[in-house]
Amino acid sequence: MCSFRAGLNKALFVSVMAAVIGSVEAQQPAVQASPAPQVQPTQQALTPPPPPSWQQGRPESMKSSTLAPNPPGLTAKAASEMKLDKIKMPPGFAIELWAQGLPNARSIAVGAKGTVFVGTRLIENVYAVIEKDGKREVKTILKGLYRPNGIVFHGGSLYVAELSRILRYDNIEDNLDNPPKPVIVFDALPKDEPHGWKYLSMGPDGWLYFNIGAPCNACVPPDTHAQIVRVDPKIGVMETVVKGVRNSVGMAFHPVTKELWFTNHGRDWLGEDMPNDTLHRVSKKGVHFGYPYCHQGDFVDPELGMGRSCAEFTPPALKLGPHIAPLGMRFYTGKMFPAEFRNRIIIANHGSWNRTNKIGFNLMQVTLDAQGKPVKYEPFAEGWADGNSYWGRPVDVQVMNDGALLVSDDVAGALYRISYKK
Repeated sequence: MCSFRAGLNKALFVSVMAAVIGSVEAQQPAVQASPAPQVQPTQQALTPPPPPSWQQGRPESMKSSTLAPNPPGLTAKAASEMKLDKIKMPPGFAIELWAQGLPNARSIAVGAKGTVFVGTRLIENVYAVIEKDGKREVKTILKGLYRPNGIVFHGGSLYVAELSRILRYDNIEDNLDNPPKPVIVFDALPKDEPHGWKYLSMGPDGWLYFNIGAPCNACVPPDTHAQIVRVDPKIGVMETVVKGVRNSVGMAFHPVTKELWFTNHGRDWLGEDMPNDTLHRVSKKGVHFGYPYCHQGDFVDPELGMGRSCAEFTPPALKLGPHIAPLGMRFYTGKMFPAEFRNRIIIANHGSWNRTNKIGFNLMQVTLDAQGKPVKYEPFAEGWADGNSYWGRPVDVQVMNDGALLVSDDVAGALYRISYKK
């Protein structure tokens, strides 16, 4: 009986509590269901395109700078636009327009029969200048090449360095109107556009020497870049000669010591007067000239040089000036100029863009002592620019068979001849 009552009371308690709870819940305002969130279409954040390579390394403080590379020369100027009367040189020297109508004229090579070959960087052509009926004629002998900046003549053949391969045209001087199909010497070079064009030189060892530039303004380059290399044209084997070279577009071998010398461009955006472009001497294979950690031999890069010292690297033979863009260089080996010019280095400076007041746009000369050390660095020919305006830009120099000096100009699309007469 007691258990029955206990169970009844328990059941009644549960029933009453359920009724109370139900009444309380009935008095609560109804909960409005939240509307289902609207699904917005997925929007991907737009990634801004990377800046052009020449802007890489520009500090935020110079973001609004108007400094930019000088526009390339893609056409040929009329003779009346070439202000050769403004060119200043030492007494006894004269300059004349030797050939015109060569848009984007760059590297120069001279054939065994006197043909002058001229490469281009942007026009995709290679020219030949020949004497015909007492006049010079410009022929476009090769077309459709990609960045055929580097050229050299050797053993009857013309070697042409494109962006990523080297070609050989045999017996070229006898076939200017119908060049032979090229022989591929080497075609496994990098295809990076920044600093990718080549300058080609034939070494006394029979190997082809050229540059593989850094693919940037300032970066730690791949191990395949920022160096001078050489290729055996007979078997197509490539070797590294030196490293730490940002961008060389001019090199030559000393006629006596047979050592390789080359010009080099320093990085941009470290100031109007820093760092210097440089001239280098290769005394032994395998040395490192500092890029990207050290510039001009004594200036540690503020970003990439952390923890490094310029003492780790081989310094340049000579500081040439900031941002002057030294390109082609030759040792003067002719007999026309005065005797003191023998084995002097003549350098073509293309001219600056990464400084407010432009400099360069000239030819400079370097005198070496008996030990091969630069002892004098001075102007040889000036006048392609007037302040920040320029009408021409020297690119390469080449000693002619008669001892005169040829100069190429990619803005004027011309070749000039510098001679000397007592």
